Amino acid sequence: MSMGGAQDGHVQMVQITPDWLASQPPVQPQTVPQELLSYQPESYKIGPGDMLYITVWDHPELTAPAGSQQQTSANSRLVRSDGTLFYPYAGTVKAAGMTIDQLRGELTSKLTKYVPNPQVDVAVTSYGSQLITFQGAFAKNDPQQATTVPLTLAQAVGTAGIDLAHADLSDLVLTRDGRDFHLDLNTLNHATEQAIYLKPGDRLYLAYNDNKEVYVLGEVMRPQAVSFRTDDITLTQALGRVGGLDPVTSSSKSVYVIRGVKDIAHTPATVYQLNARSPQAYVLADNFHVQAGDVVWVGASAITQWSRFLSQLVPLGSLVSSAALAHGNGSSGL
Repeated sequence: MSMGGAQDGHVQMVQITPDWLASQPPVQPQTVPQELLSYQPESYKIGPGDMLYITVWDHPELTAPAGSQQQTSANSRLVRSDGTLFYPYAGTVKAAGMTIDQLRGELTSKLTKYVPNPQVDVAVTSYGSQLITFQGAFAKNDPQQATTVPLTLAQAVGTAGIDLAHADLSDLVLTRDGRDFHLDLNTLNHATEQAIYLKPGDRLYLAYNDNKEVYVLGEVMRPQAVSFRTDDITLTQALGRVGGLDPVTSSSKSVYVIRGVKDIAHTPATVYQLNARSPQAYVLADNFHVQAGDVVWVGASAITQWSRFLSQLVPLGSLVSSAALAHGNGSSGL
């Protein structure tokens, strides 16, 4: 078989050799969109449902109207669904959309009419609206709240956890403002994850790996569908996951990777062959990447094929002998 492709109808045969592997284009590292890396979180904007603890120094009757012995939540102010809150002497204030500093300045300005040189402080005690949502193969899909402390991708994924048995790490989808960004967590380094800040309203979807399977069949120890959570795995990994070639029945020169196509009428499918007679062949296998949907098939050795033929032939011979004997007995009785 030639190094290149021997095309036969709708199937192209390719021998896996060092020269062929060297001719393949290198895998390009993932590039994270600059739009994600350049985004810097803005100061936290107050939203409906937030609870605010407003301190006016030296004026406990304003700071803690429920009594200083009460918990902080009892003296906090709720930002109502219309984005407003009420504060004594300041009246109704449109707080939603303001930063902490902006609300503090607004309250200071309004209280100046009644309190000489008011010293105002504002803190968020409970967050109620600006969420980052999670879907897919996370261990916990509970929404995470955007707070005054910027949230990075690494922190969010770490808090949610990953269902490693079912997750496809190569396809994390970050949806922001109607646009999808696909990220490969398997190749994304931690520093980059820390450099990506999340924005209120972001959605993270981690795909499942239920369609990321390679089917390893034939003369291997445990024929099965092998699932994986990365973009691809090597041929060595696929064979290792099933226990390797059957040392008794397999033909080491008959290791095939069958890769189909969606439009076989116009594009030929490809069958890659690895001659694994020597240990050096596994160096090639470790550099050949199988993809989801590939079929890895290991053929039987010649002696195995002959043995199976005989095992089928012997019962057939017994059947013929029995039929002949029955025929002979019938003739003698005539």
